Amino acid sequence: MSPQITPIADTVQDLELAERILTPDGTRVANPQLDPFVDDVDPAQLRALHRDMVILRRIDSEGVALQRQGQLGLWAPCQGQEATQIGTARAIAANDYVFPSYRETGVIYARGAQPGDYVRMWRGEEGAGHDPAALRVAPLQIIIGAQTLHAVGYALGIRHEGADEVAVTYFGDGATSQGDVNEAMIFASSYQAPVVFVCQNNHWAISEPVSVQSQYPIAGRAPGFGIPSMRVDGNDVLACLAAMRWALAHARSGKGPAYLEAVTYRMGPHTTADDPTRYRKEEELEAWKRRDPIARLEAHLRALGELSDEQVAETQAAADVVAREMRAECLAMVTRPPLSVFDGVYAEPHTGLERQRGEYAAYVASFEGEA
Repeated sequence: MSPQITPIADTVQDLELAERILTPDGTRVANPQLDPFVDDVDPAQLRALHRDMVILRRIDSEGVALQRQGQLGLWAPCQGQEATQIGTARAIAANDYVFPSYRETGVIYARGAQPGDYVRMWRGEEGAGHDPAALRVAPLQIIIGAQTLHAVGYALGIRHEGADEVAVTYFGDGATSQGDVNEAMIFASSYQAPVVFVCQNNHWAISEPVSVQSQYPIAGRAPGFGIPSMRVDGNDVLACLAAMRWALAHARSGKGPAYLEAVTYRMGPHTTADDPTRYRKEEELEAWKRRDPIARLEAHLRALGELSDEQVAETQAAADVVAREMRAECLAMVTRPPLSVFDGVYAEPHTGLERQRGEYAAYVASFEGEA
């Protein structure tokens, strides 16, 4: 007889299948699997996580506003996914290397991004909005799932060099349908590469629900590749921190890759070019609003007597400062000369690049004098 496997529900009941430490109302519950990984987290660290999420949400709302005002070409909102991004990113060591998709604003924030870094790429000024070497974060990846292969390749280099590093890659539930992600998992498992796969299951791959992407929990795929996995409540920042510490410890110890599925929800559009009201129900959105990751941690801290109205107001003020700096940086950006697109493509110049530069220079010159 075939085993009975519970299919994914594309409702909030989906969360009941995930590991958690904080319930939606902020109550802490015992979790023998995760608790050992966050025994050291005190109220001050919880407040820091709360502050991170509040600032991230403010950065995100400012990005949307800038795009709507014509200052950015596009923006990929992450509202609702703050706990997944902050919780996992705060567990990553400084010398680890991250390979994100296009929605990981919170990850680059946690890695030390500066205000202009959030908008430079979306404004079309640079191929990478931040300095990859400084943050140890690869440029945001638009091609769905491609970054998973990059992460595994980097992890294979770590293994060959015997370095004390882990590669981390982020992707969405929709990307799990891409061949790149599955190929990356095959290579990672076959060569025991020190890489952590983080799937942010936000329930919608553009306009397709996760129930179309997978009939069963996405974390259940990884063991088929020989990769241990965990399904975690992605709106519980403490659980995300703990799960990521487990995954990183596994990969760093030489045991090979690990896989996390963080079950969360995209509250806004896929990007600012999308209208989610065309494909999802308002009652679904309202149900997930009651599981807001920031409100959950705030409720927990207030129950502990570790968060006051004054502290919340100060955190919001700090978030507003970051948003103002981000806007000022955006508006002050000056577009580089057209031929600068060839700068930094190769470490050393060569004839092919020079030929292309010349051809493009002639093309640009053809517009001179036009109104």
